[in-house]
Amino acid sequence: MRLDLTTLFLMTVAVTFTAGVLFLLSWSQTRRERSLAVWGIAHLVGSLASLMLALRDQIPDSLSIGLANALMIGAYGLIWSGVRAFEGRRLRLGWALAGGTVWLVACLIPPFYGSLVARVVLASTLAGLYCASGGLMIWRGRGEPLVSRYPALVLLASYAVLYWIRVPLAFALPLPASVAIASPWFAILCFTGTLYSVAIAFVFMALTKERAEREQRLAAETDALTGIANRRALVAGAERHLAVAPAALLLFDLDRFKAINDRYGHSVGDAVLAAFCTIAAPLLPPEAVFGRMGGEEFACLLPRLDERAAARVGERVRAAVAGFDHPDYPDLAMRVSVGVAAESQIGGSLDYLLRRADDALYRAKHAGRDRVVTAGDDPLLRAEAEPDAVALSTVHTVRSVTR
Repeated sequence: MRLDLTTLFLMTVAVTFTAGVLFLLSWSQTRRERSLAVWGIAHLVGSLASLMLALRDQIPDSLSIGLANALMIGAYGLIWSGVRAFEGRRLRLGWALAGGTVWLVACLIPPFYGSLVARVVLASTLAGLYCASGGLMIWRGRGEPLVSRYPALVLLASYAVLYWIRVPLAFALPLPASVAIASPWFAILCFTGTLYSVAIAFVFMALTKERAEREQRLAAETDALTGIANRRALVAGAERHLAVAPAALLLFDLDRFKAINDRYGHSVGDAVLAAFCTIAAPLLPPEAVFGRMGGEEFACLLPRLDERAAARVGERVRAAVAGFDHPDYPDLAMRVSVGVAAESQIGGSLDYLLRRADDALYRAKHAGRDRVVTAGDDPLLRAEAEPDAVALSTVHTVRSVTR
């Protein structure tokens, strides 16, 4: 059975046009995701290019060869630009349209326009560059964990390879003198273009959906005031770590916080809470689970640390907080008491750790505040050393937080 190539082209036009409309409809519901609009326009441009290619021998060659291929290359450039927008970069529409412009200029040169090999090489090189650059952009953004990121990378990279394979094939295989739609090259281009339109629409829409869901999830797990994990996320993260490894828990409580609110107002009090988090977070190990329990109380789970090692971490935080000062409020003193408890067994109870750390915190408050107390020791733990250089540097960088 032999497929009619004109029908294949028209199918490509319909599929690409539909994908473009779907992108634009999705963008109309999520206006801040500009990439959807750019990808939608790219697919509409691609559908117009496919239509002009399908009308070969029915419209002037200047349109079916010159303009149609320029639009197709420009569509790939817009897809690349949409990827840039998705990754939070500038669109750079000039570069997106540069490939089509290069094609049009080249078509004004008679030797190039008359050589099918030259046209195949240039069009394939430009389209492949846009696809490869888009794939590279997706790879560089892998710090944002999205499941569809890697299928998108494979899709763009494989399509770039398919285009670039056409370059040596154009020299190695005989090409027809006239590029009519009866050529199998057009059948391959048409079929792969249809598959690409469907796949790119599916994967890119999945990317934007996953990002929206991730942002909603992060918002639900983040304390709006301080930007760290809220109680729900803290408990969930701590329980995950306790299920696979022993851990220690630090329980922080800002000393005399009510007095700060009463004297300076709640806006300064809120800034103090944010400043504490800005000071503490850089001093905690990378794997620490740090969050706000509520009010002026914070907790931090330290995987694989014993009570003594956790107490040293707590003391670094306490010392850094004690060194905080603000030029606009010279009398404002920020101090923190810390309770420490540890669980040496895998699968420990977070509630048990919280009760023991809370008891240690109570003893720290009762003993005069601004100190670290461990659950395993009745004596107070108070480091004699000054805050280390990291803590002091952190203090200076945070002085502007409460402005």
